[in-house]
Amino acid sequence: MAITTLHLRSECKPMEHRSALTPRTTKSLLEAGYKVNVERSPERIFEDSEFEAVGATLVPEGSWPSAPADHLIIGLKELPEEDFPLHHTHIQFAHCYKGQSNWEEVLSRFPSGSGTLYDLEFLNDESGRRVAAFGYHAGYAGAAIAVMVWAWQLDPATKDKPFPSVDYYKSEADLVNKVKGSLEEGMKYSSSIPRVMVMGALGRCGSGALGLCKAIGLPDSSMVKWDLAETSQRPGPYEEIVESDIFVNCIYLSKPIPPFVNRETLSSPKRKLSVVCDVSCDTTNPHNPIPIYDICTTFEKPTVPVKVERDPPLSVISIDHLPSLLPREASQDFSDALLPSLLKLNNREQERVWQQAENLFREKVAGLSAKWKQGRAFLGGTAVPTGRP
Repeated sequence: MAITTLHLRSECKPMEHRSALTPRTTKSLLEAGYKVNVERSPERIFEDSEFEAVGATLVPEGSWPSAPADHLIIGLKELPEEDFPLHHTHIQFAHCYKGQSNWEEVLSRFPSGSGTLYDLEFLNDESGRRVAAFGYHAGYAGAAIAVMVWAWQLDPATKDKPFPSVDYYKSEADLVNKVKGSLEEGMKYSSSIPRVMVMGALGRCGSGALGLCKAIGLPDSSMVKWDLAETSQRPGPYEEIVESDIFVNCIYLSKPIPPFVNRETLSSPKRKLSVVCDVSCDTTNPHNPIPIYDICTTFEKPTVPVKVERDPPLSVISIDHLPSLLPREASQDFSDALLPSLLKLNNREQERVWQQAENLFREKVAGLSAKWKQGRAFLGGTAVPTGRP
């Protein structure tokens, strides 16, 4: 059997320090007979030397487009916004399967070059659960920033100023200490402990948000935990959200649902809500259940203000790579969970997890509009370039 080569690309998204592979999982792949090429990266939380020490081959940053066509390109976030055809098989989060803005531009690059996409968001086990996800650390980081913003907006010296940029933390302990300090500062100006409502509390992401709340010492009585059992009783919007100080949305949006909160509910005289952290970050999804904002925020500019009629002020956090706040722990957990599936890549034509991902890719490609299929022919579900450069 030919040796399968994985090419770990350097991430290009600002403040993206996570990695799909870690030195530990790279070592396991090498021991199983795979070859692993690792692009040098000035941003990755792991040093290049850590990969080299376990036997990986270091290659130049950004060299993946010129890698041999049979190499599997693995990364996390989206590729740079280019329009050249993609000739490789890519393993990554592409964010183009749920009707996101520009989804056709993103997806069409793969069939244009006879490439394939294995989208990490849709690698599922036999029960339909994702084999690997960053959900826990996304919820943990999102709740952390939300509490810091809550405190910032209470301080008379800072409440009228934008919340400042945030940088990544080397450990969970460092982050917890920072948030505890913010909570203490906020309590100087608040008559009560913040009430934090978590939507999707039973999932990975919701568990992370609640985990942060517990780590900073919030009592269980201040946490409102909602999941399907609560939302199935009646459709939104929900007054419980605007009556909380902080709302953390951790659901996985798979179909249209009524909004959880809207501009009408924000006018309620009972509103205490001052921070919304939309961890799910379905900003460009036409069915976004939090239709009170329309842009993604960043670690450089973490919040976007929402116009409201009276105090308290209201800010939304909608950072789409929150786990990067804790890149080492998040990468280790994710890569460890992904490893069993990666070890099946040698036999991916017969392995359910990879065949299911490829079938979904073919299905989504078939749904491209005529505009994006122009210049390409599809034979047996495979795209064949027909003159497009």
